[in-house]
Amino acid sequence: MIVAIDGPAGSGKSTVAKMLAERLGFHYLDTGAMYRSVALTALRRGIDPDNEQGVSTIAREAYIEFIHESGAGVPTRILFDGEDVSVAIRAPEVDDAVSSVARLPRVREIMVVRQRAQTSLGDLVAEGRDIGTVVFPDAEVKVYLTASPEERGRRRHAELYERGVHVAREEVQGAMAQRDNADSTRKAAPLSAAADARIVDTTDMSTVEVVEAIAKMVEADR
Repeated sequence: MIVAIDGPAGSGKSTVAKMLAERLGFHYLDTGAMYRSVALTALRRGIDPDNEQGVSTIAREAYIEFIHESGAGVPTRILFDGEDVSVAIRAPEVDDAVSSVARLPRVREIMVVRQRAQTSLGDLVAEGRDIGTVVFPDAEVKVYLTASPEERGRRRHAELYERGVHVAREEVQGAMAQRDNADSTRKAAPLSAAADARIVDTTDMSTVEVVEAIAKMVEADR
């Protein structure tokens, strides 16, 4: 069974997807981490994130591995060509570059093939921005998470602060607005809710409440 969770930055999809995978005993797939790994490598090599040929070469040749400890469904580390990039891919400069990388058609073609291969693991909770529309259009359960811009900015700001990154909340919200626009208007697999996705506004919901709401959808459809 595949549970597809889409939504913009700060909607809570990563946290919800991880908790849901643990709750259901499914594997968890963070597709955003895959694009972030490619973006990080492009930055390190001095390759413009808009350079489709250069970035697609990285995506095609790199080895991305999710490390699972003791058979757990949620990976504890992300390796890119053998290097643990779990922390590095969450840096602000990667935030700024990942939308450019993700809108490159050739890069998306490569990543989608890799993402679909994860179904070999078994039942899957996958989250990203085009999971229900492109990667797994036949997913049994599709959910699109959203929240108010203010709440999404607050969450992202708090996340950065916890990692020791101190930036003004206004700056965070401005960056998120730019990314929303880039993700929603790109030609290749733009951010959008699948026609059959269930919309969940998480603005005034706790993470546990969101997880339980989706778990009930899954249990009803199994």
